Amino acid sequence: MANKIDAAVAPAAGSPTVWQVARDTFRFILKELKPKGKMLTPFNVITGAIILVGLVLIAIRFAYGLGSVTNLSQNYPWGIWIGFDVVTGVAFAGGAYVLSFVVHILKVKKYEPIVRVTVLNGFLAYVFYAGALLLDLGRPWNVINPIIGNSFGLSSVLFLVAWHFMLYMITEFLEFSPAVAEWLHWPKARRILEGLTTGAVIFGITLSTLHQSGLGALFLLAPTKIHPLWYSHNIPVMFFISSIFAGLSMVMIESTFTHRVFKNRIGHELHEGHGAILLGLAKGAVGALFAYIFVKMIDFVHYKLWTQIASPMGYWYLFELVGFVVLPIALFLTAIRRRSVKLVQFTAFLTAVGVILNRLNVSVIAFKWYETVRYFPSWMEIWVTLAIISMELWVFRWVINRMPVFGTEPAAVEAAAETAEDMEVVRWKASVL
Repeated sequence: MANKIDAAVAPAAGSPTVWQVARDTFRFILKELKPKGKMLTPFNVITGAIILVGLVLIAIRFAYGLGSVTNLSQNYPWGIWIGFDVVTGVAFAGGAYVLSFVVHILKVKKYEPIVRVTVLNGFLAYVFYAGALLLDLGRPWNVINPIIGNSFGLSSVLFLVAWHFMLYMITEFLEFSPAVAEWLHWPKARRILEGLTTGAVIFGITLSTLHQSGLGALFLLAPTKIHPLWYSHNIPVMFFISSIFAGLSMVMIESTFTHRVFKNRIGHELHEGHGAILLGLAKGAVGALFAYIFVKMIDFVHYKLWTQIASPMGYWYLFELVGFVVLPIALFLTAIRRRSVKLVQFTAFLTAVGVILNRLNVSVIAFKWYETVRYFPSWMEIWVTLAIISMELWVFRWVINRMPVFGTEPAAVEAAAETAEDMEVVRWKASVL
């Protein structure tokens, strides 16, 4: 009896061995590494030049220290590499946890065609902005200390942020891994990884909630160094809320570009539902904007901020609040009422600019505003930031042009169905025997 069951379950004669599969996979990846399409395009030439010069500047930074390429000092230890690359970049990656929650937990299938590309965008953002964080550390080799237990710093907010960064990158890769399995033609691995998706999503949402607010909690340590118009005990809450509409705005911006640049990779379902998806995202963004301005108004009354308005920093504060929070709310509501996709796209850009402005205000512009000698980023700091963004775009394009990012490939679905049928046959034979 046992021999019959073993014969039914055993692989068929001539099945490839593990080494053969590994060899074929390696050859396939090498083949996929080859560039596709024209090399000398305006995008490739411009971003390629930015990346090459950026790599030289990064090498100089690690060889001669932060002072060789930055304007950082003991008074201003955090500059644009933290204020923009990390604090702002992580907010824009928030669309991954928001859409994962909506699609996998709330089961709103309307946004399923864009959930993979959103998770990919979030994963790459964390990978590259974690790399930018290494650039800003005076002793970058100490970055592993919170992980290995050396100088653990349990009372530090950065301990929380460091662990959440690492765990969330792993979680997002796990969420995206079914697409990798489809690309490698591993139907069994794809089925197993898809079974882990719900748990990964729940874990990822928990991590995002904590570290998005944790980034804001870092600034609670500097109550006398941040201008009163931007300092608040509600900074963690506002960082979390703003990550929602920042992430959704970035999803709308990314969707606008990918819908044009990668139109040959986008399926019919996404083409047809693109407008409805953007309008739905706009509704989510405007809800988060309302929550954000509500908390801002509480702070305005509680801290009596009207006493600070009649000043240059006060006018700058009103410019940020009215121009990039109140105005986007009005424009989003108008776009939703008129069902104007173009107005949604424009407002998403405006909202993203507002997020950048707010995060830079908190971390750079309004930080030690009273100093006579202020921090201004050097051209090399800005160049390295552009190089990091360019490298992320290159990797993003490479993945989209090769992997089933905008939906499941039919071949993968058929392979998974055949595998499931084979397993049913095996179970039936085993039960009969």
